[in-house]
Amino acid sequence: MKPRDLSDLALRNLREAILRNSLTTLGIAVGVASLVAMLSLGVGLQQLASKRLSQSGLFDSVFVTPKMNLRGMGRETAPAPSDKPPRLLDDDARQEISRLPNVVEVYPQVRFYTEVRYDGKPFATMVAGMPESSKASGAFDAMQGSFFSSPAANEAILQSEFAKELNPQPASLIGKEIVLRYAERQGLPPNPADSHASPSSSPDSLPGGFSVVPKDMGLRIVGVVDTEPASGFGGYGNGRLLIPLQVAVTLRAAQVNDLRDIVRGAASAKPTYASLTVRAKGPSNVEALEASIKNMGFGAFSLLDASKSLRIFFSVFDLLLGIFGSLALAVATLGIINTLVMAILERRREIGVLKALGAADRDVKQLFFIEAGIMGLLGGILGAFLGWLIGRALTFGTNLYLHRQNLPGVDISSVPWWLGLGAIAFAILVSLAAGLYPASRAARLDPVQALRYE
Repeated sequence: MKPRDLSDLALRNLREAILRNSLTTLGIAVGVASLVAMLSLGVGLQQLASKRLSQSGLFDSVFVTPKMNLRGMGRETAPAPSDKPPRLLDDDARQEISRLPNVVEVYPQVRFYTEVRYDGKPFATMVAGMPESSKASGAFDAMQGSFFSSPAANEAILQSEFAKELNPQPASLIGKEIVLRYAERQGLPPNPADSHASPSSSPDSLPGGFSVVPKDMGLRIVGVVDTEPASGFGGYGNGRLLIPLQVAVTLRAAQVNDLRDIVRGAASAKPTYASLTVRAKGPSNVEALEASIKNMGFGAFSLLDASKSLRIFFSVFDLLLGIFGSLALAVATLGIINTLVMAILERRREIGVLKALGAADRDVKQLFFIEAGIMGLLGGILGAFLGWLIGRALTFGTNLYLHRQNLPGVDISSVPWWLGLGAIAFAILVSLAAGLYPASRAARLDPVQALRYE
């Protein structure tokens, strides 16, 4: 039989039992919809996590520390044996790192414990300098108030818990003034008594050291944020008072690493940093950049291993969602088998006439395969659309709940083109597999017995 004749005959047979075939097609659609909806949740959550992490800059960043300060699992790592003293992480090192290939920016982690005064009362806190690029991290999207007006503005953003210590109504603090009290680091001239210092000592290690001078600075509160983006690592602490990084650097505030250097006898008149953050052009450049920084004599690490673990987690998560979603499709498969088996019983005479007129067993099989394929195609298209609608409904409900909690909306469901086409193709394959037994059974019918059946 010609393919066109088989298609016309299959469509006619489907129309004759339209209610039963429609219910079977609907069963396929429900199975495909559950599969698409579950997988769309996995894809949407993975895209959401990847987007937020990419915006935060964590996976395209390398964190640099002096080798003697590098921390791992709560312990200090001893520097490798060498005749050369450990390199200082100062402005010279920062400039050298910034000239490496594929480096977008290099900025220091400026954090220090200090005191602020508000309404005549002192409050101890941790100050952190925020680079201008942190505005795009996504952490400030739902903040109260606004981001810094300029990189050099004397403005502050308060962490919400710290803001509640100042005032039970954090929003009322926006526009108010606070006084930052900090210890400025000032270098001292070399001590003549130390002129016979060991020639092997570092040229940056000045015997004169530095002094600490108390200073005050007025800041205007411009916003309140829930959490600090990319908060302190290596035990340096989370910032509760955020100021522009450019302002934090010009303060020359004494930090924990300065006191540690004094105890070790490695104090320097040049300002040093506890750590630097190096932003690469992309995650693919991080590994080579990390190796280059280590060859310069610094400690370096990145969070690429965490991203690999995240991808593994979402792969397993998607697999589990796909398995549970396929259960409904398995039920629909049984419906297809039942429909086609019933069609064989009802159409035994028709099958006998076809075979008596010269139709081969292959033609009978193809006829039932076409009927199963059409039901799979229609059910797959309808199911993919229903799955997309379910995903949109879940996203709408989630965003409605987040809005009531004063949180920003998110897109937790995504149906990319490959998922939609894959679901339709999968529905067709499952339908053809379900029609395999009925088609083989119909092809094996004896035409004489079929014509005598009533």
